Amino acid sequence: MPLQNRVLPTGDIVADPGRGLFTGNRGILHRPDGSLGPSRWKHPHWVCCLLRFKDRYHGPMPDRGWTALFFLDEAVALAAGHRPCHECRRADARRFRAAWEDANGSVAGLGDIDKALHRARVRRDRQQVRHEARAENLPDGTFILASDPALVLGDVIYQFTPAGYAAKQTRPSGMVTVLTPAPTVRALAAGYRPVLHPSAA
Repeated sequence: MPLQNRVLPTGDIVADPGRGLFTGNRGILHRPDGSLGPSRWKHPHWVCCLLRFKDRYHGPMPDRGWTALFFLDEAVALAAGHRPCHECRRADARRFRAAWEDANGSVAGLGDIDKALHRARVRRDRQQVRHEARAENLPDGTFILASDPALVLGDVIYQFTPAGYAAKQTRPSGMVTVLTPAPTVRALAAGYRPVLHPSAA
């Protein structure tokens, strides 16, 4: 039975056998038996990490270790409110910070990004913060809600599934519900390009 550690663009954490391209964490969320407790984060530093780094093996839900979460790709991680890890993805983290500052203003450190992201990704009731925007103005890599979560890429949107991107449709026009946090959308518009799953070809 798969563990409950797969993150969706909606921010939900579900049980799914796939693991995707990236891992990450929000702190220790699991119980000793490997099941998730009620918390969905323990700190505001939500990161998106490489699956392998310096031959370290962490394990998905180790005793007294952080809960490993998994994402289909980086666009999903960004939609759920994560950012590139500054340790295992230093170059990407620097590119993300540069785009963030171009779009949202300068920051003293990553902590400032995390604080701004936390306000933009979850409400007090732990529900995902969503916003409205014109579909034609959204940058590539943004997730919208088009009956189901869908990735914006060029002139089309790709329907998300945990196994990969499925049916594609013409990008809609007019106002749509956006899942990716607003400051991250602005960073995407400023030039940050997330790593996408090969099914978004």
